[in-house]
Amino acid sequence: MCLSFARAPLAAYGGESTAAGAGIDGNKTLRERIPPEVLDSGRRNLVTLTVENDSLGEGTDKNYTSGVRLSYMDITQRSGGLIDRLDELFPFFTANQTTAATFSIGQNLYTPDDISHRVQIPGYRPWAAFLYGSVGVATLTDDHVDDAELTLGVVGPWAQGEAAQRYIHDVMGFADPEGWDQQIENEPGIILSWRRRWPQWFIRESNGLSFAVEPNVGGNLGNVYTLAEGGVTFRLAPAFDPWQDTPLLVRPSIPGSGFFQPQKEKISWYLFGGTQGRVVARNIFLDGNTFKSSYGVDKNLCVLDLNAGAAVTLGNVRVSYTLVYRTKEFDGQDAASVFGGASVGYRF
Repeated sequence: MCLSFARAPLAAYGGESTAAGAGIDGNKTLRERIPPEVLDSGRRNLVTLTVENDSLGEGTDKNYTSGVRLSYMDITQRSGGLIDRLDELFPFFTANQTTAATFSIGQNLYTPDDISHRVQIPGYRPWAAFLYGSVGVATLTDDHVDDAELTLGVVGPWAQGEAAQRYIHDVMGFADPEGWDQQIENEPGIILSWRRRWPQWFIRESNGLSFAVEPNVGGNLGNVYTLAEGGVTFRLAPAFDPWQDTPLLVRPSIPGSGFFQPQKEKISWYLFGGTQGRVVARNIFLDGNTFKSSYGVDKNLCVLDLNAGAAVTLGNVRVSYTLVYRTKEFDGQDAASVFGGASVGYRF
C-alpha cells in the first residue's frame, strides 16, 4: 500500500461527477478527471488543528463541551506497519497507489448541564474525558472514497479532562468545574471506523460556481463507540477550485478531511451543510464503563446532526467554522446540543 502524489485526498476531497456540469466528461471516473496541476502542487503535507466547543455554539458548558484534534496528513505515505494493518482490518477497504495516511491526537470532554455539583446528579450526563491517538487511511476507487481509521486511547482520569477544563476556565475566568471526581473510571478505548463517500454523486457547474451533493455511509466498532451512520453533505465552491473537502471535525461528526488546494493569487471559499444520522448501540460517554460498574444514563438509539459552515483559503492556509445541532442523546436531556468547530489547515 502506498501513495502517489496527492491522488487519494484530492480524489477523496472534492471533484466532479455526472455530465450535468459544463465541461465534465461523464464517461470518466472521478480519479481519471483530476487535473495534473492538482495531483502535484508541490505541497504534499497538511496539518490541521480543530477545536470544537459548546462556547462556539450556544455559549453554554454542558454535554459535549470540548473536542480538540491535531492531525497530520502525509500525502506521500508509503506502505508498512500499522498502515498496512488497516487494510486487513476493513473488508471494504482496498489499499492502492492512491492511499494517503492521516495521524491524529486529540482529547474530548463531556460534562452535565450543571458543573457546580461535586456529586453526580441522577439523570444528568456522566462526567467523562477521552484522550486518544489515531491513524487513518483514505483510498479512491473509481468514484467512491473509503476512509478507515483506528483509534486507541483512554477514558477516565488518565485522559486529563479535569486538568484541561480547569486550565481553560482559569484562563477565561469561568467558574471551576466541581464534579470531575465522579467521572467515568479509567478504561482503555478502541474504535475502528469506516466510511464510504461518493463525492461525485451529483455535481453541476453554472455561472462560475460548483454545486455538489455527497452521500455517505459508515460505522464505528469498539468499546467507545459502536454505531452505524449515514448522511449527505451539500457543498458550494468556486468552479475554479472544486478540489476542496469539508473541514476535519471530531468523530462522530460529519465526514471530511479538511483537504484544500493552495491558492497563489486568488482567495477561495467553500460553503457546506448537511445532515448525519446515527443508530447508536454503544456510547461509553453515556453508558458508562464497559468492564466495571459505573454511572450511566439511558441513551437514545437514534441521534441526528444538522450542520452548516464555511471555509476560506488564502495561500497555503485555510480557516473554517462549522455549526452543529445535535438532537438529544439520552433520556432526561433537557435540550439538543449546539456547538461550533473552528479549524486551521496549513499545506507545506
